[in-house]
Amino acid sequence: MFSVVVPVYNEANNLVALIKEIKSSLINYNEYELIFVNDKSTDSTLKVLEKEKEEFNFKIFKNKFNYGQSYSILFGIKHSKYNIIVTLDGDGQNNPKDIPKLLEIYNKNKDVFLVGGIRKKRKDNIIKIISSRFANFVRSKYLKDGCKDTGCSLKVFDKKIFLNFEYFDGIHRFIPALFSGFGYNTIFLNVDHRKRKYGKSKYGTFFRLLNGIKDMIKVKKIIDRNIKLKL
Repeated sequence: MFSVVVPVYNEANNLVALIKEIKSSLINYNEYELIFVNDKSTDSTLKVLEKEKEEFNFKIFKNKFNYGQSYSILFGIKHSKYNIIVTLDGDGQNNPKDIPKLLEIYNKNKDVFLVGGIRKKRKDNIIKIISSRFANFVRSKYLKDGCKDTGCSLKVFDKKIFLNFEYFDGIHRFIPALFSGFGYNTIFLNVDHRKRKYGKSKYGTFFRLLNGIKDMIKVKKIIDRNIKLKL
């Protein structure tokens, strides 16, 4: 039993194929729910979701404003009914075929509370790849989270633990670091990564890097406070 949470913002052209892929990949699972959180899209994303819902039976939640990916994930998780959470992007770059692989590892290892994907062969432009690798290197050294690719949205983790973390805008990039920093075991697997077929990334490389540094410091403070409380 698990909940798949997908935040979407202006992904109308990617959604039909993605929904079909998710459903096809999970055909052997009987008890799960699929949740889409529309982050106040300005294109026809909501119309596409409402149309496809009639055939594929999933939930749609709508943000009143464009709050961002972190809030959308949090909102979807809060309204999910299962404790095992699966997250992936709505742009189609994550391959839903990898979900069963991550779920299998998660369910087999009872002492593991997060299984994350690592995009070994990324299909992004060279500037994005280099900046991401640099950011991942700095973050991994600073937070010691053992994660080579925190930006991969494809993850399986424990809902109750996640909801106990202090929320901040940008938390979706630091979920592995928080699990690890709070003493929960994590595992990472290589997963497929695909080129974006339609649309473009919703954030710039420079501002993502700048915000990432600020958030990294914030996460370190959150983890340090938790360590002090345990002492």
